[in-house]
Amino acid sequence: MMNCDEILKINGETTEGMEQKDDRLAKCKSNEMERNKIRLMRAYVEKMDPSSKGVDDSTLIRFLRARDLDVKRASVMFLNYLKWRKEFVPNGLISPSQVPNEIAQNKMFMQGSDKKGRPITVVLGARHFQYKDSLDEFKRFLVCALDKLCARMPPGEEKFIVIGDLQGWGYANCDIRGCLAAISFMQDYYPERLGKVLVVHAPYIFMAVWKTLYPFIDQNTREKILFVENKKLKSTLLEDIDESQIPEIYGGKLPLVPIL
Repeated sequence: MMNCDEILKINGETTEGMEQKDDRLAKCKSNEMERNKIRLMRAYVEKMDPSSKGVDDSTLIRFLRARDLDVKRASVMFLNYLKWRKEFVPNGLISPSQVPNEIAQNKMFMQGSDKKGRPITVVLGARHFQYKDSLDEFKRFLVCALDKLCARMPPGEEKFIVIGDLQGWGYANCDIRGCLAAISFMQDYYPERLGKVLVVHAPYIFMAVWKTLYPFIDQNTREKILFVENKKLKSTLLEDIDESQIPEIYGGKLPLVPIL
């Protein structure tokens, strides 16, 4: 396989500006470095856990990027993920029949795609309530819903968008343990899947809970979370989402469809 310098030499001099060539070269070398990191990581994780041989490169690179391309840290993270998956999802998937109470709350929806083709999910926080043994079922619900979102991604896309709607949210809906579980799952087991979180209609009382959750959210994830002002809701959504793909409740055209 030719390296980046050889490829650019073959292309020769063109009318393309030097700045554009520098950008192309930097991107090419970055991709080349990532491919080398993938090879190193694959060799290590396959040695430690032979069941990882069927894992594709796109999965490994997500774990690498989540650990700043540090092969050792990414490998440890990935092996922990495999162990968790075998224990928590022994049959390979969570059936909707395993999460009846969560589905009955009718709080999460799969809603169109953004301009990049990323699936959109809408979560209505005011419909979330705790109940006896709710944390375990909530965790299963998360896996079932997240797996469905990931399965809906078009080829070449690996992220999804979340609209977290807190209209009507109150202390009765407050679930610190559930929120921490969701944060942990996204960061530890579904790395680099989150494209953006748009938090809408956030009441003032939610900010006290946000202060509790904030320290548990890593910097990469924090940068993807945007609190949207009510008066800028439609215009903010339109920056990423075509009007035909915006939910009806925000002035768009799509009705809400339960994710499960």
